[in-house]
Amino acid sequence: MVTRSDTVEVRGRLDPLGREVAPLCTEDVVDAARKFSDGGYSSIAVALLFSYERPDHELLVFEVLRRELGDGVPISLSHRLAREWREYERTSTTVLDAYTAPIVRTYLEELSAGLEADGMSVPLHVMQSSGGIITARSAHDHTIQTLLSGPVGGAMGGVSLARLTGCKNLICVDMGGTSFDVSLIVDGEADVSTEASLEGFPLLMPVVNIHTVGAGGGSVAYLEAGGLRVGPRSAGASPGPACYSRGGTEPTVTDANVALGRVDPSEFAGGEFELDVDAAHNALADLGAHLGLDAQSMAQGILDVVNAKMAQAIRTLTVEKGIEPRDFSLVAFGGAGPMHAAFLAEELGIGQMLVPRFPGAFSAWGMLETQLRRDSARGFPFPHATADLDALKSAFAEMGEELRSQIESEGVDAESVVLHHAIDARYIGQEYTLTIPAGRLEQLSHSDWRTRIKAAFDSAHQSRFGHSNSAAPIEFVIARTTGFGDLGRAEPSPLEQSPSGPDFESRPVRFGATICDTPLVRRAELAPHSRLDGPLVISEATATTVIPPGWRLEVDGYGVLLAARVGDDPDDPENPEGSTQP
Repeated sequence: MVTRSDTVEVRGRLDPLGREVAPLCTEDVVDAARKFSDGGYSSIAVALLFSYERPDHELLVFEVLRRELGDGVPISLSHRLAREWREYERTSTTVLDAYTAPIVRTYLEELSAGLEADGMSVPLHVMQSSGGIITARSAHDHTIQTLLSGPVGGAMGGVSLARLTGCKNLICVDMGGTSFDVSLIVDGEADVSTEASLEGFPLLMPVVNIHTVGAGGGSVAYLEAGGLRVGPRSAGASPGPACYSRGGTEPTVTDANVALGRVDPSEFAGGEFELDVDAAHNALADLGAHLGLDAQSMAQGILDVVNAKMAQAIRTLTVEKGIEPRDFSLVAFGGAGPMHAAFLAEELGIGQMLVPRFPGAFSAWGMLETQLRRDSARGFPFPHATADLDALKSAFAEMGEELRSQIESEGVDAESVVLHHAIDARYIGQEYTLTIPAGRLEQLSHSDWRTRIKAAFDSAHQSRFGHSNSAAPIEFVIARTTGFGDLGRAEPSPLEQSPSGPDFESRPVRFGATICDTPLVRRAELAPHSRLDGPLVISEATATTVIPPGWRLEVDGYGVLLAARVGDDPDDPENPEGSTQP
């Protein structure tokens, strides 16, 4: 897509406190509107100095542009998208919103019209990068909030799974055909940052922290500089892996799993089509010939490489931030995630993994489980020791009323709206900040509140960076308020008792250098609270789960698969009575 952009200056100035130094020159705005009309542009981004303190000039620009250009032109205002200090980051966020607005708005309009034509009467909601949802009408005016929302549904599914299972610390991994996404659930909540970047451009907005690498079932294995590489190039769905028999000839991660017996070829995708095992072997043998390896050794090498790549992606969100993966359980979903999860857990020293029901649709479930969310921020750059806390309370109250009104206008009852206040703080002299929950400021004396905030900041700094300094002064930077609107959710249904035990056959499956006679089990035939020892290959319509030797599987009352390495669970002796093999 060819794009064209220009920057137009308009005269007028506010000072850093939002006081008007020079009035806005509306003639300059009219000239900018004429240039837009003559130049074939598609949208406008408005980012004026210090508009986060006082938006009057930006609102006047908007008024003039609307008068000159009409209602059809997308206009993005920086104070509505990122009412925070840092001119470059705020401008970058606004420009990216303007860049995406024409495409996203057209898509939402067409989708809404299509649903309405099909008789859909309920409002359409859209996932945000923050982990909440908004109505399509709101997304129409704030398209940037949907920009990084694709993988976020899986993270929010992790929040619901933590609530359902009681496992509060989770590493969520979503492996599909082309990519591998990692997110964290810490103490039952998604790990959310107040800023992000896209292709090197900074964004000021709440974003669930997700790290993505090009590793999926369709990732192609190839030789480069004498070494084996896997991904990021993907065979896609068409022609797809060689085993799909759709014309693909290059070996992929899926071909490697098929060749090692870790996929039941007759049950793949719910048995809609049978995989071609010979085609997978042939593709692997052709690549292996260059390295002196047979097809199965080549397949094992491919899985070793891609698993190492995915394990490093997990370390990026954990070890590199001072977080110990061993303190978490691994949640695997997507079509390919449950096939690799146990091997990733072994590499990272994680003792337990969980596979939710319908793992291929887990992200969709997460979207249905979340709440409507709106965020607001105000600059509050004052030292902790001398900050005017009455002014902070006023800022929280102003943002709270604004968000409450917005959420209620989207169909949420007043009693279902919940507000959370927080403050971005840092040690004086630092650049980076931490977001600290503000609690109920009005219920504490100012001195008690300052003491609690300082202690909470030191604790958060110790947890995130491995050190803190209780004697060092801190300063506030940004006051934040988040509003949540509860739309309700469907309670998960307990797993029905299977009328009979699992019906299975066994086949040889390779795990490392060992070939094991392994039961192939249909997940639908696993009863709640059943326990089975690995190795196992468990098939269902949206995914395949692999339980290697040395692991034990238990099915909970809601059908979640919980697998642990034998001996890692203190309540699960190495050879417990009652453990069953299928």
